[in-house]
Amino acid sequence: MATSRSATRTSLPPADPRRYAPSPERPLRGKARLMEHQMDIQPHQHDWGQLVFSVGGAVRVSTSASTFIVPPSRAVWIAPRIIHAVSAIERADLRTLYLHESLTHASAWEQCRVLEVSPLLRELVLQLPTEPDAAPDTPAERERERCISHLIVDELGRARSLRLGVALPQDKRLLRLCQAIIEDPARHASLADWAAEVGASERTISRLFREQLGSGYGQWRSQVLLAHALSMAARQKPMSHIAAELGYASASAFTAMVTRTVGMPPSRFFAEA
Repeated sequence: MATSRSATRTSLPPADPRRYAPSPERPLRGKARLMEHQMDIQPHQHDWGQLVFSVGGAVRVSTSASTFIVPPSRAVWIAPRIIHAVSAIERADLRTLYLHESLTHASAWEQCRVLEVSPLLRELVLQLPTEPDAAPDTPAERERERCISHLIVDELGRARSLRLGVALPQDKRLLRLCQAIIEDPARHASLADWAAEVGASERTISRLFREQLGSGYGQWRSQVLLAHALSMAARQKPMSHIAAELGYASASAFTAMVTRTVGMPPSRFFAEA
C-alpha cells in the first residue's frame, strides 16, 4: 500500500459573505479564491444557495451528511443554510456562485448535489464579475451582467445531477475514521488498522458501518476510492498513477476493484461518470 503523505494544513475562515450577498437587484454574485494544497475553509453557512466550482484543481466539499470530491468538470450545489466546509485536494482556482432565493424556488434546489459543468457554463462563470464591491457602472455593463446571470441559471437548470457523494455517519468515532480515510485512503491496508487509530475494535467499527451507513466498510471505502479516482481521471492522470496513488500494487488490481464495484471497467466508468 502507499505510504502516508504528511503535510501542514492551513485552516481559514470564509470571506465575509455579506460583501458577496445576492440581492433582488443582483440575484447572482460571483467570487474567486485561490486555494493552496492542504488549505481548508472552515465550516460555515449562508442564507442563500451556493455553487462551488473549481476552474483548475480539485476540492472536497463536506456537509454533516456527505462529502463530495469535485474535479473541474463538476460542481457542488449547496442548499441554503447548510453548514459546509471546503478543502483543497490540490492547488485550486475556486469559483463560487451565490444565488438569491428568487432563483431557486424549485424542489431540485433543496438538496446538496453534484452537477455536471458544461463548457458553456464554465465560460459563463469565468465572465461573471468577482470583485466584492464592484458593481456595473453603465447600463450596458448592467445588461451584460444580467444576461450572463440569466444564462448561468438556465445552464444550471439543465445540468445533469451525478450521484458522486460519499455518505458520512453521525457517530463521532466513526466520523473521525471516515474523515481520515477520505483524507488519505491508502494510509492503512485493513479495517483493524483504521479501527486502532480511533481506539476501537474492528468488530465495533464494522457494526457502526452497518448501523450508521447501511453498508460494510469495504463497500463504503470503494466509494471513496472511486471519488478520488474520478477526480484524478478528470485531470488526465494515467491509470497506473491513479492505481499507485490509491494504494494498489498494479493498474490491473485497481481495474478489478472498479469492475467489481460498478460492473464496468474504469475506462467506461470514467467516461460515463
